Amino acid sequence: MGSLGQREDLQDEDRNSAFTWKVQANNRAYNGQFKEKVILCWQRKKYKTNVIRTAKYNFFSFLPLNLYEQFHRVSNLFFLLIIILQSIPDISTLPWCSLSTPMVCLLFIRATRDLLDDMGRHKSDRAINNRPCQILMGKSFKEKKWQDLCVGDVVCLRKDNIVPADMLLLASTEPSSLCYVETVDIDGETNLKFRQALMVTHKELATIKKMASFQGTVTCEAPNSRMHHFVGCLEWNDKKYSLDIGNLLLRGCRIRNTDTCYGLVIYAGFDTKIMKNCGKIHLKRTKLDLLMNKLVVVIFISVVLVCLVLAFGFGFSVKEFKDHHYYLSGVHGSSVAAESFFVFWSFLILLSVTIPMSMFILSEFIYLGNSVFIDWDLQMYYKPQDVPAKARSTSLNDHLGQVEYIFSDKTGTLTQNILTFNKCCINGRVYGPDSEATTRPKENPYLWNKFSDGKLLFHNAALLHLVRTNGDEAVREFWRLLAICHTVMVRESPRERPDQLLYQAASPDEGALVTAARNFGYVFLSRTQDTITIMELGEERVYQVLAIMDFNSMRKRMSVLVRKPEGTICLYTKGADTVIFERLHRKGAMEFATEEALAAFAQETLRTLCLAYREVAEDIYEDWQQRHQEASLLLQNRAQALQQLLGATAIEDRLQDGVPETIKCLKKSNIKIWVLTGDKQETAVNIGFACELLSENMLILEEKEIRRLSLLCRRFGLPLAAPPAQDSRARRSSEVLQERAFVDLASKCQAVICCRVTPKQKALIVALVKKYHQVVTLAIGDGANDINMIKTADVGVGLAGQEGMQAVQNSDFVLGQFCFLQRLLLVHGRWSYVRICKFLRYFFYKSMASMMVQVWFACYNGFTGQPLYEGWFLALFNLLYSTLPVLYIGLFEQDVSAEQSLEKPELYVVGQKDELFNYWVFVQAIAHGVTTSLVNFFMTLWISRDTAGPASFSDHQSFAVVVALSCLLSITMEVILIIKYWTALCVATILLSLGFYAIMTTTTQSFWLFRVSPKTFPFLYADLSVVSSPSILLVVLLSVSINTFPVLALRVIFPALKELRAKEEKVEEGPSEEIFTMEPLPHVHRESRARRSSYAFSHHEGYANLITQGTILRRGPGVSSDIASESLDPSDEEAASSPKESHWHLRKMSFLGKKHQPQGQVSSQEVQLPPTPSSSFSVDRQSSLHSENQPALPKYVLTSSNRLSGSFQEQLPRAQERSLSPKQRPPSPEKLLLTKERSHSLREKSPLHRESQLSSSESQPQPLGSQSLLSGQLTLESQPDSSEEK
Repeated sequence: MGSLGQREDLQDEDRNSAFTWKVQANNRAYNGQFKEKVILCWQRKKYKTNVIRTAKYNFFSFLPLNLYEQFHRVSNLFFLLIIILQSIPDISTLPWCSLSTPMVCLLFIRATRDLLDDMGRHKSDRAINNRPCQILMGKSFKEKKWQDLCVGDVVCLRKDNIVPADMLLLASTEPSSLCYVETVDIDGETNLKFRQALMVTHKELATIKKMASFQGTVTCEAPNSRMHHFVGCLEWNDKKYSLDIGNLLLRGCRIRNTDTCYGLVIYAGFDTKIMKNCGKIHLKRTKLDLLMNKLVVVIFISVVLVCLVLAFGFGFSVKEFKDHHYYLSGVHGSSVAAESFFVFWSFLILLSVTIPMSMFILSEFIYLGNSVFIDWDLQMYYKPQDVPAKARSTSLNDHLGQVEYIFSDKTGTLTQNILTFNKCCINGRVYGPDSEATTRPKENPYLWNKFSDGKLLFHNAALLHLVRTNGDEAVREFWRLLAICHTVMVRESPRERPDQLLYQAASPDEGALVTAARNFGYVFLSRTQDTITIMELGEERVYQVLAIMDFNSMRKRMSVLVRKPEGTICLYTKGADTVIFERLHRKGAMEFATEEALAAFAQETLRTLCLAYREVAEDIYEDWQQRHQEASLLLQNRAQALQQLLGATAIEDRLQDGVPETIKCLKKSNIKIWVLTGDKQETAVNIGFACELLSENMLILEEKEIRRLSLLCRRFGLPLAAPPAQDSRARRSSEVLQERAFVDLASKCQAVICCRVTPKQKALIVALVKKYHQVVTLAIGDGANDINMIKTADVGVGLAGQEGMQAVQNSDFVLGQFCFLQRLLLVHGRWSYVRICKFLRYFFYKSMASMMVQVWFACYNGFTGQPLYEGWFLALFNLLYSTLPVLYIGLFEQDVSAEQSLEKPELYVVGQKDELFNYWVFVQAIAHGVTTSLVNFFMTLWISRDTAGPASFSDHQSFAVVVALSCLLSITMEVILIIKYWTALCVATILLSLGFYAIMTTTTQSFWLFRVSPKTFPFLYADLSVVSSPSILLVVLLSVSINTFPVLALRVIFPALKELRAKEEKVEEGPSEEIFTMEPLPHVHRESRARRSSYAFSHHEGYANLITQGTILRRGPGVSSDIASESLDPSDEEAASSPKESHWHLRKMSFLGKKHQPQGQVSSQEVQLPPTPSSSFSVDRQSSLHSENQPALPKYVLTSSNRLSGSFQEQLPRAQERSLSPKQRPPSPEKLLLTKERSHSLREKSPLHRESQLSSSESQPQPLGSQSLLSGQLTLESQPDSSEEK
């Protein structure tokens, strides 16, 4: 793969980043003229259609491609060679149809299986390609299918529609042409994201007529796999407008809370970003399948060598025969060399049964049967969604018993993606849910509140009493803060229930908190550009919003500065405990009680937020506001002191049922679990603790430990990466060493969490482990972002969850819940591995025990290639006489029950170590079979020598029957010894096999068939004469006993001796000590906190910027349902196109008796902005809204701090801040959070001194701490772009 293709992929991405993609709206002829070279002079259209084909075959390619894949198996090539040899009469010893017929059956069975699997993909493709959509054709929109879309078409999408292609958003019915999308099918996140059209298209494309006349040209980067990156420009009316990912609707997104939107198709079909991340379909082969290929080669070479020896033996015997019997020269008319050559091929055909065709045919039925058992398992049936387990691939069952690495998605796979308000701490007192047995009411306790949604499961009678009595100020401010400090928007309520508010939140966490406050009587009703309306216990109150500072990954908090109806100014803040506590002015008993509550919440793996507020004096605010307007707030905010801590909230991110128990059991099975997620690190680590993937006694390697990575590598004994070299070969070697060091270090950890990874990077991580460790990997996910990972892993498991069926349609196995993975691997996977291994071992033994007799017999018949057995015995041996017991082993064998498999997960290690079938087991089976054949042949030969009379069996037919009967009974006794799961069916298979032998032998050796065709049925009553002789039966019994009892003794004694030796070695060695676990502290020292923070807020930047600009707020009922931009105010364009100058968003407002400079007006003398190209500035303006979703390069670092901290605009104010004098630097509103004593002292000091104090900035917040140093936990995060780190 070439260093995993990382360097090549990056080079391809760089090439694709060039502006080589030109699309003109409503002009298929223009877009169709672009061609691309394929091979030599062959060219094809550059822009693909929107048709999706994920199937492997079509009508014309199925037969050749399927045969090509099947003949990748060496066994099929071997059988084809034998069939060709059998068709030559001079060397054929068996009829040509004896092998060609089963060969055709085998190919037909496998082709049918592949065809059925591919038909499911075709059905899925047809369902997707035939989805309806509205395309602008002429001057109206007409309903067409997805497959009819072309690049450059204008498409109309309605609410809840799925986006059919990557499209440039042109306009929508929302204010300022916003469009809300749900990307659950792409990244698994259920929170809504917004996209916004350019203001020029928002205002100009106001009618369908204008849409039809739109001839803008989009020039952008070529199709690539970067999901969260897009750069381009729109050229229209001789003007250029920059585009970024904020203007693009990706295929697979679902339109939400937007009545109608319009888009221009940029990428279609396989050029879309989601399809670029899906990867290719890989031909998956199991380890046993690959081993069988090698073993077939070994057996073939061995058979060829044996045939050569027999051919040479024939040559010597013929030469000697001619010398002694010259008068019979006519019998051997040809030369000795020619006859030896033909005899060689005759023996090759005769001994070809050592690789029995029936073994491969039966294995197909065994794989199919084990797949059916997975489908029938009711304990893996998920009743709530009516999802049974399903094996979509029938050839990977044994791989389920050898998995060593599991790569799992987080959202929707480990979690339900449902956040619920679980607990809270107010004024140092913890309020948890009442127990159901005591105080939990039977009816809804929130019926007194007409705005309650009836869905809140949290209920605490004491807290509800305090809220309703309205006597506790801390409780009142706590719920008031939750109702005010957010960026949630209120959607239109249903007409039939106007009191049922519909909230639209930027993150599910905020939605859960605002909903909890709503049920407790603090209802968020509505907001305008500078007000927010709250219903507090039936009283409607309007708060004037002075400033909002939204969440981001660096601040880890959100603040809102409001003026209450009483006229007082208050600052409400919520955020991480590590940020809030360090900004408290003082810490008393209440603060320490809150810390204890937070520690308890962390132990319960709840996601916490701390709440605090501060009343701000009027004169301090007015002074700050004036200087803020003068300098446009070019400062990074720094909070100094919070007056009062209100408490903390605890939200539960619900795991799927049984996830912790499943992970615990899988870890006992020596399976390493890696979580690969696009989510932020705090959330991923919190879920890691919740599902018990992480524990408090683990060492978490974070970003600050990267510098000590070389020391860790030496400590682990890993190879260190060489420094970068100029030579391409040396650079490639350096990359390989880096990859190897990373994989080796990660593999020694108990768990790995990779955060902020793209779908393609998920697949690259899986490929890394496969490349350097050659282990069986399993990937499990439920979204389209997991498809590439599922295809790359050896086994792909798709969960039929909330994120659609994309993962299911590309998976090998389908489950309803993650917890079923435990039973799939430890029960069905392990059983399948045990069954197929026993099946293969027994079949090789059976084949050698029966067929090697031909070699010994050749030594006594002049190496002529004459078969020993009756022809019908050879034909029916693998079909009836020995098939049923071995088929029972492959389908029903169990060494332990399902319950014991789950109780003792350590048994699973057998499959990981390939203990049940490997080269050594194969040699044992061959040796055992050869020994059995030697005993059966030579014991019969020595006893029958020099015998005569009725009891003699020295003739050929009697001798053959005795050897055949001894062989059949010997292998039957072997199957009796190895079967551990005895049922009535097992006994029936053994009796039926022996019964088939008796019936068919009696029939084929009957007199009436002999009279019909003596040559076809030559063995007349041979078997009956042998069975009727007691002495001959004693010979058979002796052979069977010699074959059975020594093997039985070895199998009883050897395990006992092995177990005794292991106990003695364990006593002698004593307790083992690992160097790494003895003294990790001096090498990886962590300045850990005394308490692990459980802050894991999904802090995507909310709608603060849109709220303050007013672009998100509706102007009134006059918005057109056709195009919303018809009724929008032109001033909105200026507000939306102006650069975001800071995180703080202030409202335009006036104060009585005061005159202030209008917000945002800064003279050129005061602030000198550096020259910036307009196109890049516009791109960064949009990308700042989506900086949390920026992709990471496929370069992995060991880190836990989130460095994705914003975009270019967030860096620009810092640079401008340094150019201001201290007098020009105003404080952020959070700097108003001074203690009461400090505020009094500030009034007494001079204005200049007060300014300097207010404008002083403090140090950066400390990163999220962790409590203890642990052993072997590795947290990974993709390194962000350099522009985001600065």
